[in-house]
Amino acid sequence: MPIEADTLNINGRIFHSRLLVGTGKYRDMEETRLAIEASGAEIITVAIRRTNIGQNPGEANLLDTLPADKYTYLPNTAGCYSAEDAVRTCRLARELLDDHTLVKLEVLGDEKTLFPHVTETLKAAQTLVDEGFEVMVYTNDDPIIARELEQIGCVAVMPLAAPIGSGLGIRNPYNILEIIENANVPVIVDAGVGTASDAAVAMELGCDGVLMNTAIAAAQNPVLMASAMKKAIEAGREAFLAGRMPRKRYASASSPIDGTFF
Repeated sequence: MPIEADTLNINGRIFHSRLLVGTGKYRDMEETRLAIEASGAEIITVAIRRTNIGQNPGEANLLDTLPADKYTYLPNTAGCYSAEDAVRTCRLARELLDDHTLVKLEVLGDEKTLFPHVTETLKAAQTLVDEGFEVMVYTNDDPIIARELEQIGCVAVMPLAAPIGSGLGIRNPYNILEIIENANVPVIVDAGVGTASDAAVAMELGCDGVLMNTAIAAAQNPVLMASAMKKAIEAGREAFLAGRMPRKRYASASSPIDGTFF
């Protein structure tokens, strides 16, 4: 497949960038705009509980900085700790964004770890799918739960690489690989990426994309880090498509001497 034709397909929606980025934690709207432009991302997440996209008329509106005709908004349920809160938040997003149905579901278990609350996530996913939402779902790196979420009807499964905001990189690559090998929907690593090499590793494993926020926003130079992440995603994807050489225990000469004249 030509690299130019290698696109990300989320429930029939086609994207050329495999990097999804969040809009929180930046110093101001201008830095947000510059970093997201440098990332090349087409999908941007917005925490409905924390960001104004029209519900607070007197505040700066993110839609003015990052217009919806340029980016695909992915409203998320960050800060929700129950299925009921998450479902209510998605309904609000649909109203604010004119019947927008593509959402990122996350239901958290506790404030310390921000690990997903799996049973509440499953409950919320079922309700949202039944109501016609296209659900991209944040979950742990459990292949069994990932399969259940796909069976419910989620359009993308988004296992964590490490705890949200930790920057630890992929802690359980074999779990992620197991999810990828058994999924029939896009698998997008969400949470835990710290730097460009983490993003490249995720893509080399065969992930369909990576979603990040803190890794860019908390960098000393967010705009430069966004550019680095864009390149890392592209390089990791190309390496995956190219197919790496087999690992060997011993050296193998790049220029063998067989057939030489001495």
